[in-house]
Amino acid sequence: MDQFSDQLNIETPELVDIELPVAGLGSRFIAILIDYIIWIAGFIVLWIVGAIVVSSTSMLSRMSENWAAAIFTMLSFLLYWGYFTLFEALWGGRTPGKRVAKIRVIQKSGRAIGFYEAIVRNFIRVIDQIPFIYGVGVIFVFITKQHQRLGDLAAGTLVVREQESDAPAWGNAPSRTFTSASFLESASQASPTSTPPPVNYIPLPANDVAKLGAGDLEVLEGFFARRLDMSMETRASLADRIAKALCAKSGLEIPEGANMDSFLDSIAHQLRETVRYKR
Repeated sequence: MDQFSDQLNIETPELVDIELPVAGLGSRFIAILIDYIIWIAGFIVLWIVGAIVVSSTSMLSRMSENWAAAIFTMLSFLLYWGYFTLFEALWGGRTPGKRVAKIRVIQKSGRAIGFYEAIVRNFIRVIDQIPFIYGVGVIFVFITKQHQRLGDLAAGTLVVREQESDAPAWGNAPSRTFTSASFLESASQASPTSTPPPVNYIPLPANDVAKLGAGDLEVLEGFFARRLDMSMETRASLADRIAKALCAKSGLEIPEGANMDSFLDSIAHQLRETVRYKR
């Protein structure tokens, strides 16, 4: 059974707490099982093709056979180290198995991992696998507070759970998975092109909105990315806190009778244009 009680708590500069549920052994086992099936299937296909090519080149010359064998040895090495590293670095901390299990790798700060973190955590995977079936890795997952294997400790990463949610109600971005684990990533990937006003758009004083900055937009995008995962009570409370903080900073006033989500959507819409213009 997954251990769902552990949380990574991140406090943004605007004092909004973000909770990231840390993944336990259950979901990680499902992910690694799926990844190993794909991984082994890739090796089988590579070896079959390699055997055919090497045997064919042996008819030409001994040197051609050696070169073919060397190339397929190199490809096997790249598959061994590259499968997890490339997927995690380029696919938001997820491999196919992690995507199915709804978990992802992130930095302890909550940000998405890059090539450095992916390379380090997967380079040490060979130690985590000792003596078999991730013996060392399982021990470290049990004894560390945030269920980190040795590779995670070295890279400063951890694995968190995520949930499927609908795409946000603003803009024309395609559907994707948004979670608390990716609130910073979602903000950094905001569309660089102009977006249409949200439904129930509320025009706001441009001078007041201009007092806000990219950090405030990041907090808003993070809230939008997570709000469909929240209970209505938590969502309303967090929206109210964010709105009051932004109003205190900018001088904006919440229109009487306005829906809080629509108010925040309208701020974000105008702020995107302001931040883009400043750049």
